[in-house]
Amino acid sequence: MSNSSSISHFLLLALADTRQLQLLHFCLLLGISLAALLGNGLIISAVACGHHLHTPMFFFLLSLALSDLGSICTTVPKAMHNSLWDTRNISYTGCAFQVFFFVFCATAEFCLLTIMCYDRYVSICKPLHYGTLLGSRACAHMAAAAWASAFLNSLLHTISTFSLPLCHGNALGQFFCEIPQILKLSCSQSHLRELGFFAISGCLSFGCFVFMVFSYVQIFRAVLRIPSEQGRHKAFSTCLPHLAVVSLFITTSFFPYLKPPSISSPSLDLALSVLYSVVPPALNPLIYSLRNQELKKALRELLTGCFSSITHCLLPSIIGSWGRLRQSKTPHI
Repeated sequence: MSNSSSISHFLLLALADTRQLQLLHFCLLLGISLAALLGNGLIISAVACGHHLHTPMFFFLLSLALSDLGSICTTVPKAMHNSLWDTRNISYTGCAFQVFFFVFCATAEFCLLTIMCYDRYVSICKPLHYGTLLGSRACAHMAAAAWASAFLNSLLHTISTFSLPLCHGNALGQFFCEIPQILKLSCSQSHLRELGFFAISGCLSFGCFVFMVFSYVQIFRAVLRIPSEQGRHKAFSTCLPHLAVVSLFITTSFFPYLKPPSISSPSLDLALSVLYSVVPPALNPLIYSLRNQELKKALRELLTGCFSSITHCLLPSIIGSWGRLRQSKTPHI
C-alpha cells in the first residue's frame, strides 16, 4: 500500500498523437455523448411523463436508460477533456471513482437486461400470470436488487483493486481507468484476490447469459405456436429490441477479453474499448425507439408538448419586445 499511495495520478492512453486528430476525436466523442444524453434523456422523460407507459417493461427501460447515462458520463468527459487540452493525467482518486462507477453501471445494465428478459418471457409464455409475477412491488424489488448487486460488486472490485501495491509505473494502456490495466501495474501476488472476484463475477454473468438463452428459446417456441401471423409479428416486435440490445452489450463487452492474443494491438484494443464503453449507451435508445410504437408515440407527444409550451411562452414575449422596439424607434412629432 505504501507504493501505491506514492502515486498521485495515472497516465491514460492518448487517443491520438497529432493535434488535428485529438480535436477530431473530441468532436466525435462530443457528438456521441450528446446523442446518448439526448436519447436516454428523452426515454426517461417520456416514460416518466407518459402515464400509459407506467408498465414493468418501460419501468425497466427507464432504469436501463439511467445506467446508460451513468456509463457514458463516467468515461467520456475525461477523455474529451484530455483530447481538448492535450493531456493524459487523471488523479488517483478520480481513477478510483471512474472504476467504481463504470463497474457499477455495467453490472446494473447486465442485471437489468436479465430482468427485462424475464419480463418478456412472462408476458409471452405466461401472460395470465403477468400481473401476479410482475406487479409493482415485484418490479421495485427486482430493480432494487439489480442496483444493490451492482453497488456491492463495484465496491468490492474497487476496494480490491486499489488496495494493491503498484510498482510498475502509472501508465495505463486504456483511455479510461480499467481494472485489468491497473492490475498490470501491480507488483504483488495479491492480485489473485481480484482475479477471484473476476471469476465470481464471470460465473454470475455466465448464469445470467444462460438464463437469457433459455428464456429466448422458450419465447421463440411460444411465438411460433401462435396461429395468427399478426400475433407472431407483435410478439417478435416486443422482443427484437431487447434481443438487439443484449447482443450488442454481450458482444462488445466480452469480445475484447475473449479475442486471441495474436490479433491484439494497441489501436485494436482502443477501438474495441470505445465500442463497448461509448457506443452502446448511444445506440440503445435508438434501438428501442425504432420498433416500439408506444414509445415513439410518447416521444412525439413529449416533443410536441415541449414545442407548444416554448412557442406559447416565447412568442408573446418576442412579439411584445419587437413592438416596444418599434415604438421606441418611431420619431415623436
